Amino acid sequence: MITVHHLENSRSQRILWLLEELELNYDIQKYQRDPKTSLAPPELLALHPLGKAPLVTDGEHTLAESGAIIEYLVDTYGRGRLRPAAGTPAALAYVYWLHYAEGTFMPLMLLSLIISRIETAPMPFFAKPIAKGIAAKVRGGYLDANVKRNVDFLESSLESSAWFCGDELTAADIQMSFAVEAAAVRALADGAYPNLAAFLQRMRARPGYQRALEKGGPYELMGKSTKK
Repeated sequence: MITVHHLENSRSQRILWLLEELELNYDIQKYQRDPKTSLAPPELLALHPLGKAPLVTDGEHTLAESGAIIEYLVDTYGRGRLRPAAGTPAALAYVYWLHYAEGTFMPLMLLSLIISRIETAPMPFFAKPIAKGIAAKVRGGYLDANVKRNVDFLESSLESSAWFCGDELTAADIQMSFAVEAAAVRALADGAYPNLAAFLQRMRARPGYQRALEKGGPYELMGKSTKK
């Protein structure tokens, strides 16, 4: 039996969505973050040395990292579903988006979150100008321009198709879902990116996504609540 070790407010939500799309039976073991540090509880360390989520156990196998979990589940149980045919341009795009989500985009979103927390964190009055000055340099010298370049790229990638690899949902879209939701919280101005907004609408309208959210529970993504 597949068990998802599901940490609240984490990337493991998209693993639940994938399992729903594949119509697989699975169990959920839920974990709560430390209310002070927001870190995963030590119980996850018993399953994997990094103690992070998502984690999936399937028989004798313990799998970590969203991309690796997605590839394992699609290869093992997909029966050709949720991935393009080998040797096609869509198959190349599929591999790219599976890696781009965590390799390129999410580090930018994490840095954006950290900088925002530095800008708003309580601190002695004499330290505020220093902290805000450092944050402004990071934003002006690196962060803001790179976030915009990547969000513009995502928007243009959805110009001619409903999903990132074409007009059919793939597991790469499920991998990208967390990234696009993070962008919606941290980077998307209202109405500025209609293709990304439409992508979010399509994915949230899917019965599998809604079932996953019901089973996993609502979550706060990058500091903002995500709902059906």
